[in-house]
Amino acid sequence: MRTRIKICGITRAEDGVVAAELGADAIGLVFYPGSRRCVDVDAARCIVEALPPLVTAVGLFLDADESFVGKVIADVPLDLLQFHGNESAPFCEQFGYRYLKAVGMAGGDPRAVAEAHPLASGLLLDGHPPGAAGGSGESFDWGRELPTSHRIIVAGGLRADNVAEAIRSTTPWGVDCSSGVESAPGIKDRRRVAAFIEEVYRVERHSGH
Repeated sequence: MRTRIKICGITRAEDGVVAAELGADAIGLVFYPGSRRCVDVDAARCIVEALPPLVTAVGLFLDADESFVGKVIADVPLDLLQFHGNESAPFCEQFGYRYLKAVGMAGGDPRAVAEAHPLASGLLLDGHPPGAAGGSGESFDWGRELPTSHRIIVAGGLRADNVAEAIRSTTPWGVDCSSGVESAPGIKDRRRVAAFIEEVYRVERHSGH
């Protein structure tokens, strides 16, 4: 199985294009105003429209109003939604999109979240406390027992120098990196993105995963 790669916190169209050209399967757009990587609807639309084909655009929300999520998905051609707060399953499902439910592993219970969101396409496990936006650069204990009912995406503190350990420890469906490939919050560094993606590929070539 190939480990999918998501580069999150994209704030510039050129960074989204570079990530895709280097091999990212998905890019993440943050619609939480408290984040330093937050983008507005106009910027997000430009980023998505610049992406090459076959790249998934993911929109990240944290306890947003239903009307706000509705406005974003009406104006931005997203493929997948990602919810980081205390959103219930009915809230996440009402928009008619496939979605990821994030779990703050610094105190969060991934099994309880999995049981509460049976229709989620996957669980994104991040190193932050429950209800935080992520992008903090904090990792979690990759040796923890993880749910098997959902596909798992590992996030939080990933960089080129530790993603191999994360993949070997968790055997995830995908990995998600934001601050670990930046020169500044929201500004992706091409060399770091390339190194991160190449390391994921290297692990697969040498370990069979």
